[in-house]
Amino acid sequence: MFAKPSIQLELSTHVWELALLALPMTLIVITAGIDLSIGSTMALCAVVLGLAHEIHVPIGLSAALAILTGLAAGVLNGIFVAYVKVHPLIVTLATLSAYRGIAEGISLGRPISGFPENFAWVGQGNICGLPMPGIIFAVAVIAFSLLLERSVIGHALYAMGHNEIASRYSGLPVNRIKLLIYSLSGTISGLAAVLFVARRNTAKADIGTGMELDVITAVVLGGTSIFGGRGRIIGTLLGVLLMHETREFVSWRWNNDELISLVVGVLMIAAVLVNSVLMRRGHKA
Repeated sequence: MFAKPSIQLELSTHVWELALLALPMTLIVITAGIDLSIGSTMALCAVVLGLAHEIHVPIGLSAALAILTGLAAGVLNGIFVAYVKVHPLIVTLATLSAYRGIAEGISLGRPISGFPENFAWVGQGNICGLPMPGIIFAVAVIAFSLLLERSVIGHALYAMGHNEIASRYSGLPVNRIKLLIYSLSGTISGLAAVLFVARRNTAKADIGTGMELDVITAVVLGGTSIFGGRGRIIGTLLGVLLMHETREFVSWRWNNDELISLVVGVLMIAAVLVNSVLMRRGHKA
């Protein structure tokens, strides 16, 4: 019953934000970086969208403001990582708290709803039977695949992950590339916030809580090395699928939130262990 196409199509509505956020995270992890602030950025963007709508800004412009907020948040992360030379774990751990705190402050912790019906189509509508968020995700997959596999920037990302110092001496614009990928992460967080609000008809400062763990787990499950230098978008897609199906099956079969958290933790540990083993074998070879 769980594997029925109709059930899977219904469950797919829960995966698009996770899937979108995993794309820029793949680029970041390939460089041996990390972005822990994606869930908080998503919450901040959602609140900006809701507040803009409350003061009667057109919904399209409100959505654009949300995405621009995500871009600004990502640029700030990128500046600290690339130019101030603070470790990405420290930077994004700080902004994880800061962005959510700002979201809580400007929204006064209240949910914002009452969005127009035509806006819901962005998160729930379909074209020729295909869900609109799925179409947006497919376009994003193509764009990120081309960036990683077919561009100079993609090759530079792998080089940075293997040896950043050598990449700098080779003349690669390491700082600009870092700024780019963290900016992309923030922008996609804004887009994910728009889709979430459109689907749920609610903007709150607590959305996206714990999203960073799920996204990083999916990326690592897909074969992207946390030590940098290895990873592909197709692997991330498989990791997202495994992560999503595992969570939904546990929820469907046992309906236990604590068990879901345990399963996600086990998956993360398993993924890190597999990565470590593969890295050791690679060094021996």
